[in-house]
Amino acid sequence: MNFELHSFNPSSVSTEKTDVSLVFVPHDFQPAKDALSVLVAKALKSGDLSAKAGQVLHIYRPVGFAATHLVLVFAAAGAANDVRQGIGAAWACVKASRPKQLSLHFLQQPSAPGLRAAIAGLAEQTYTYTTTKSDEPGRTLAQVVVAVPDDLAVSTLFKRAVAAVHGVELAKEWGNRPANYATPTHLAGVAKALAKFDRIKVNILGPKEVAQLGMGAFQAVAQGSDEPLRFIELRYQGAGKAVAPCVLVGKGITFDSGGISIKPAAEMDEMKYDMCGAASVLGVFRALAELQPEINVVGLIASCENLPSSRSVKPGDVVTSMSGQTIEVLNTDAEGRLVLCDALTYAERFKPQAVVDIATLTGACVIALGGVRSGVFSAHDPLSKALVAAGESSQDLCWPMPLDDAYAEGLKTSFADVANVAGRAGGAITAAKFLQRFTAQYPWAHLDVAGTAWKSGATKGATGRPVSLLLDWLLDASMPGSAT
Repeated sequence: MNFELHSFNPSSVSTEKTDVSLVFVPHDFQPAKDALSVLVAKALKSGDLSAKAGQVLHIYRPVGFAATHLVLVFAAAGAANDVRQGIGAAWACVKASRPKQLSLHFLQQPSAPGLRAAIAGLAEQTYTYTTTKSDEPGRTLAQVVVAVPDDLAVSTLFKRAVAAVHGVELAKEWGNRPANYATPTHLAGVAKALAKFDRIKVNILGPKEVAQLGMGAFQAVAQGSDEPLRFIELRYQGAGKAVAPCVLVGKGITFDSGGISIKPAAEMDEMKYDMCGAASVLGVFRALAELQPEINVVGLIASCENLPSSRSVKPGDVVTSMSGQTIEVLNTDAEGRLVLCDALTYAERFKPQAVVDIATLTGACVIALGGVRSGVFSAHDPLSKALVAAGESSQDLCWPMPLDDAYAEGLKTSFADVANVAGRAGGAITAAKFLQRFTAQYPWAHLDVAGTAWKSGATKGATGRPVSLLLDWLLDASMPGSAT
C-alpha cells in the first residue's frame, strides 16, 4: 500500500476522482462556500452526521462529486482514539466495494497523534493475511492520499508513520505464519532480504558457530528439534563507527510446545506467535531501512523451536550459558529466557549505549496487564522512562514493572548458579530478574509482550507490536548519552 502526502484544498475535493473520499470533520468546523463545506454544514445541521466522535455519513456517488464513495467522519477534537474509531466505522461502510484508491482529507491541521492514528488505523483495517490461504484475494487498497492544510509541517511525522506501518506489517506477516512456514531458517531469510537496503548488514550463525561461542543455554532449547537453530545479527549503520549502538534482542521461538514440560493442547496453536519479539526486531529494521536515520542499531535474534523428543533438555538438567553461569532447568517451558540470556551476553561485544530485549515471555504479564500495555522492566530509570514515553507517542503503550532484588530469591538453587524459574507468584518479574543477571555491562530493559503481540478469539492475529514503540524510542530517545 502506497501512501502520499498532499496539501488540502477544499475546492478540489469535489473534482477528485477516487474510489473513496474520506473527510474528517472537526468539532469546530466552520463552513466556507466550496461544495464540500456546504455539504458538511447541511449534514451537521440536519443531524445526518451526528456530532459525536466516530460517527459517519456514507454517501454513494454524491451529486457534484467525482468520488464513488464520500464518507464524512466526525472526528471531534481529533484525538487518536476518535480518529481510529472513525477510520474503523468508515472502512466498514466501503470495504465491500474493495476500493483501490482512497483519500483522507483533514479539514483542519491534525495533531501528531491524530495523523498517526489515521495512517495506522487505515493500515490495520485493510490488512489481510494471505500467505497460506488459497482463496483469499488480499488487500485491494493500493493508493492512499493523505491531505492536510499544511503538508510541510507534518512531512517528517508522516514519513515515520508510514515507515512504522511497513515495519508493523512485516512483523504481522511473520507472526501470523504457521510454524512450518516460519522456521528459524525462514526468519534468517527475512533478515538476509533486509540486507538489500542501504546501511544494513546481516550475519547468520548456525549450530556450529553457536556451539563455538559457548551458547549452551540457547543450544539446550534447540536440541529437541530437527529444525536447526539460527542466531541472526543485523546491523544498521547510520552514524559514525564511534557512536555506540542501541541493541534490540528478540526472542525467536518459532514454535513453543513447552518441550518436556509440555503445554496443554488447548490454544497451543498460538505458540507460533512465540517469535513475535523476533518479528518486531525485523519490523524495526524494515522501518529503519526506509527512514535511513543517523543512528546505529544492532538487532539480535536467537531463533529455534522448543519441542519434546529423546534429545530434549529435561527438567533438572544443568546447562552452561555463554556468560559461564550455570542454569538449572526446572521447567523446559521457561525456554525464552534461556535463549535470551545468551543473546544478552553476546550483546556486550557491541559496547552498546542501551539494550532492549523483546519477548512473549510470560503468561503472568498477561494476567498483570492484559492486552493493553506491554510490561517494561528496567533498573535504569532514564531508559524505562524513555520507553514509556515512546509508548505514549507511538500509541503502542507499555507500563513500568518492579525489579526489586527480593524477587530473585526464588531463583536460588543448590545445583547451579541460578534456576530458570521461581514460584508462580510474580512470574513476569522473576523472569525479568533472571535476565537481569546477564546485563551488568550496559543499561538494559526487558519488554514482555506476551499480552500485546497477538490477539486471540475472533480477531486472532499478530498485532505487530511493539514495532512502533521501539521505532519512536530509537529515533527520539536513543541518541548518544540519552540512555546512560
